[in-house]
Amino acid sequence: MSDGVMVAAHDVLIVGGGAAGLRAAIGISQSSPDLDIAMVSKVYPMRSHTVSAEGGAAGVAAEDDTIEEHIYDTISGSDWLGDQDAIEAFVNEAPHELLQLEHWGCPWSRQPDGQIAVRAFGGMKKMRTWFAADKTGFHLLHTLFQTSLKYSTLRRYDEWFVTKLLVDDGRVHGVVAVELATGEIHAITAKAVILATGGCGKVFPFTTNANINTGDGMALALRAGAPLKDMEFVQYHPTGLPFTGILITEAARAEGGWLLNKDGYRFLQDYDLGKPTPTPVLRSMELGPRDRVSQAIYGEIQKGRAIDTPYGAVVNLDLRHLGAKLIDTKLPFVRELCLKYERIDPVKELIPVRPVVHYMMGGVHTDINGATPIEGLYAAGETACVSINGANRLGSNSLPETLVFGARAGKAAAAYVRSVGDRPGTVEAAIRAQADDEARRLRTELIGRDGSERVPEIREQMQHTMETAAGIYRNGPDIATGAGELAELQQRMAKAGVADASRAFNTELTTALELANMLDIAQSMLISAGQREESRGAHQRTDFPKRDDARFLVHQLVHRDDGGGLRTEQLPVTITRWQPGERVYGR
Repeated sequence: MSDGVMVAAHDVLIVGGGAAGLRAAIGISQSSPDLDIAMVSKVYPMRSHTVSAEGGAAGVAAEDDTIEEHIYDTISGSDWLGDQDAIEAFVNEAPHELLQLEHWGCPWSRQPDGQIAVRAFGGMKKMRTWFAADKTGFHLLHTLFQTSLKYSTLRRYDEWFVTKLLVDDGRVHGVVAVELATGEIHAITAKAVILATGGCGKVFPFTTNANINTGDGMALALRAGAPLKDMEFVQYHPTGLPFTGILITEAARAEGGWLLNKDGYRFLQDYDLGKPTPTPVLRSMELGPRDRVSQAIYGEIQKGRAIDTPYGAVVNLDLRHLGAKLIDTKLPFVRELCLKYERIDPVKELIPVRPVVHYMMGGVHTDINGATPIEGLYAAGETACVSINGANRLGSNSLPETLVFGARAGKAAAAYVRSVGDRPGTVEAAIRAQADDEARRLRTELIGRDGSERVPEIREQMQHTMETAAGIYRNGPDIATGAGELAELQQRMAKAGVADASRAFNTELTTALELANMLDIAQSMLISAGQREESRGAHQRTDFPKRDDARFLVHQLVHRDDGGGLRTEQLPVTITRWQPGERVYGR
């Protein structure tokens, strides 16, 4: 940033180019065409992680399904930690969002009579998951991106990396970002900012997430003064390919796939998946909630009934009985992934799978419209925690979540911008000083400094620590040990430098910035996990094996204080009509 020069000023600035960010941009453009909108994304939007979603998007569509049933499934699936007002709004609006995508051109799969096809998904009592074969995220993202191109008021900053939120007197004023192609550091001002940067799976060593999922938006919000919520809840997906972590979609089990141990036994019948009730939709026990199925696979591993591989113990997913025609029609991408990355054909061979970090239930604390406690700052998608997912997200709820709350955040941000009116053309001195300080930090504390510590080594140790301390099962001593190790890694990170002083596409700089974000997120996960002395959903404490509603039917907020330390506070769960009860699925 050169003295006194701002690259641009906008009304609304969206950080992130995936489904939530694009839906917010479209919503603002449609409802407030007079507003100047900008989108900053560290990758070209079509490379956002939304593209990797396979299975589908949940929304009531069938005649035998009801809004009430979807609401209840989501509340129960959340282990009663989801906010029920947000869940009600989400479930009511999801079908409208999915139908809107249809009108924009999303090629939903169809039944022979032309109606939208739906499939079963884990934890859902009815078939309500819309899908586009097994490339739903790909088609959804294409549809949103192509629709966004219609609006001339949307300016994109593709391949720009945001390093700081500009906040003064409790109000957001924009961001500082690095233009990756040139290395130039700029400030972009805005009256409102929406964070939509996705999840943070790369905090762990084995994940379905892309390398770009480093918790950037969460870390930006935490440092700026917004709390993170429910960070202890990390979802493991039961079926990731060994070594790569590539997801084998839950749709494979929804279409009738079986999970087998090394003896060829369908072991899930031996585990408590949450009291299923027989129904034609639940064709198999494999459609239990993701947290319970992942825990069952871990149980087989502990009992020595899994298969050892160079990349960890696995069980098998069997699709052979489905036949080539069904697999090629409804699961073509699964077959493609297996052939390319495992050199096996699921039509004829078993697929080795193991639980893999998949999704963050926690995120930036927001209200039902995406607003954070910082005035003018909003968040949506996996970056945010509204919370509809509570302690465990049901499969196929995440894609409609990006649509519903992306649209809500966009509408709320637009209304906020109209309420504050025009701002002076010159940027306040405090904001200018913040931007200049951030530019100096990047240029003098990181770029060109060959520090005594190396970023890849710190990252690898962080991931190992998190797998040990915050895996499928946790305990107090491991969490405490992990927190101490992360504190040491933070000190080492302060000594790490970026030896590469080049400006264009300095990937060493980007990697260092991402690791700084991940370390902050990792610490927030462990402090929350240490405080929650119970087992609920994806958070399983071996030293506190029972759910404890008396003490922990609450959200946990993590704040960062002025000295860089973290503290927690509790927030009540919003309960409207459904009192906490026994967790079930398929009833």
